[in-house]
Amino acid sequence: MINIFEVNETNKMITQENLDVRTITLGISLLDCIDSDLKKLNEKIYRKITTVAKDLVPTGQAIEKEYGIPIVNKRISVTPIALVGGSACRCPEDFVTIARTLDRAAHEVGVNFLGGYSALVSKGMTQADDFLIRSIPQALAATERVCSSVNVGSTKTGIDMDAVRLLGDIILQTAELTKEEDSLGCAKLVVFCNAPDDNPFMAGAFHGVTEADAVINVGVSGPGVVKHALTEVRGADFETLCETIKKTAFKVTRVGQLVAQEASRRLGVPFGIIDLSLAPTPAIGDSVADILCEIGLEHAGAPGTTAALALLNDQVKKGGVMASSYVGGLSGAFIPVSEDQGMIDAVKAGALSLEKLEAMTCVCSVGLDMIAVPGDTKATTISGIIADEMAIGMVNQKTTAVRIIPVIGKGVGETVEFGGLLGYAPIMPVNQFSCDAFVNRRGRIPAPIHSFKN
Repeated sequence: MINIFEVNETNKMITQENLDVRTITLGISLLDCIDSDLKKLNEKIYRKITTVAKDLVPTGQAIEKEYGIPIVNKRISVTPIALVGGSACRCPEDFVTIARTLDRAAHEVGVNFLGGYSALVSKGMTQADDFLIRSIPQALAATERVCSSVNVGSTKTGIDMDAVRLLGDIILQTAELTKEEDSLGCAKLVVFCNAPDDNPFMAGAFHGVTEADAVINVGVSGPGVVKHALTEVRGADFETLCETIKKTAFKVTRVGQLVAQEASRRLGVPFGIIDLSLAPTPAIGDSVADILCEIGLEHAGAPGTTAALALLNDQVKKGGVMASSYVGGLSGAFIPVSEDQGMIDAVKAGALSLEKLEAMTCVCSVGLDMIAVPGDTKATTISGIIADEMAIGMVNQKTTAVRIIPVIGKGVGETVEFGGLLGYAPIMPVNQFSCDAFVNRRGRIPAPIHSFKN
């Protein structure tokens, strides 16, 4: 039973501490839409999405109103489109027609984003994968709500360096085609190692082939709640600190569990997972960096940052798994620069560099996220940054990702404004030494020795 104290506590978390359910994401399998005729394929995709997801947004709004819990985004993820479009698409431009269909369907049902314009190429690329990856710049420039991801590595298979090299070029092309919007297209493209099948968070969401025909996944948030709880134990020992984070993560996840069960029941769609990540927003008081400062750092990036983030990530997971039987996705703490005011402040103060962010990704949920770099950064340099991050994920058996934005026409010291949840970011300097000869080698980096466990 939920008592009146818990009700009041939850209300306070919502009204004063920025607690929200960040997203309800409806995963939809498009495998039954596969057709060798491109026109028929697009018709089937549009019809299935608009049929299965027709009640998603109204249901989310009804749950918000009834329970008083903000649900910031309603989203859709679909089967990786490289798999769906392989038999119909004969060139990259054919895949772009599918992107336009996905965007039209997303507009029709009213969701914020639709993810799954994706390819899974951790060991090699099919022709369809190659076509889809080469179509990404045009697809993201031509659509508003479509998000794209490419999984280029895993602990079991190693890193496909041919795909990594290609994506350096693709990211720069995407930046160029969307330069009138400060290269915004790159904010909708993420490169993964060990991508999970059930991630509800954009831009990396897709509906894995191991999933049911349709499933509801919920991503909760609440860095402001954790930060507020820690102010009550300021100066206490590590045991008290950890217990406080665990208890708070439990409460936050229970809110997500309630929303997930209600959405599942009302839509008649199975409940998949709760992703209990601490996902920040640009709003004051909704920052993961502020939690690190509350733990005892002057700024995110100061000595001790990686240790503090490791502690936070682990305690969030430990508290969250007690609140739901099905925890999945990414789960932990996100450290996107543009979406976190505390991270932005740390960059401006000179406390946080690209290299320190890379070190922090060894212990957090994802990786180098929403980082703006100079528009004249070389494609090979971007590929090298991706390769470094993929290696961290591969060796440590964890999900890592890169969402990097070379902002055309801007350089270090300038700021780029993305708006909404994407926030704004200072342009960060990039190491200028060359990695061309490394990136231009062909083939893949082998999997580490522990990949042979089975």
